[in-house]
Amino acid sequence: MDSTAFILETQRLRLRLWHDRDLEPYVELNADRKVTEFLPGPVTVDQAKDFFDQQNELYRLFKTCYFAAELKSSQKLIGFVGLKRQDFAAPFAPCFEAGWRFSSKHWGAGLATEGAKAVVDYGFGTLGLEEIVSFTVPENLRSRRVMERLGMKHDKGADFAHPNLPIEHPLSKHVLYRLSRRAWFRVDSESAS
Repeated sequence: MDSTAFILETQRLRLRLWHDRDLEPYVELNADRKVTEFLPGPVTVDQAKDFFDQQNELYRLFKTCYFAAELKSSQKLIGFVGLKRQDFAAPFAPCFEAGWRFSSKHWGAGLATEGAKAVVDYGFGTLGLEEIVSFTVPENLRSRRVMERLGMKHDKGADFAHPNLPIEHPLSKHVLYRLSRRAWFRVDSESAS
């Protein structure tokens, strides 16, 4: 598939696969301490290339990934939003996780929620998923608010230590949010009436 083709569009965003012209803006975005406050970061060019390759391969396998998110108005990369298949060692995995990361210059404009709604709808509608999860560290209130705007519910009994980080790492503890297909279409039909 042509990596410049758009997979999804929203009112203000185009979501697509990754290509080399995204390297500089993606590395720059991850150099912002506000963006990586609750993430391991920053990101090197080689790490960004690996990330792009992994996401494009995930799309080839599962028809979804963390998509490059560009603004329609400028055609500039401002982050990512998508569904990523996670198969790490956790009781709720394998699963599809809704995730997003945007340049702090674009925070507060509802872009994460707009993009996340599109990918969740794609996951349930096009891909036929039964459940989508999302997770973050407890202190990341911005992301938790996006999860709640999507209709996700915090599953307190399923909070976990991220298996890709040492247990003593300050970012190890994560909260888990869940959303079922049935709940999504019930919420979606209620908002349409």
